[in-house]
Amino acid sequence: MKKPLSEIQLKDLPMGQPAKDALALVGIFTLEDIVKHNEEELLGLHGVGPKAIRIIKDHLANQHMTLPKR
Repeated sequence: MKKPLSEIQLKDLPMGQPAKDALALVGIFTLEDIVKHNEEELLGLHGVGPKAIRIIKDHLANQHMTLPKR
């Protein structure tokens, strides 16, 4: 059964602390928060790189979700 996106905390995902800190700095704490932003916006945050995006996309895919298009 899918977990609500609001219950999946980014701090629990296996990505680097710089990415977690960068996301938290702009108020992104859950997968529900992250789907309000596209990949380009996320990559624009200092500390968020391709590896973090791949991890986020994988976890969203497990929930049958994707990042929004531009």
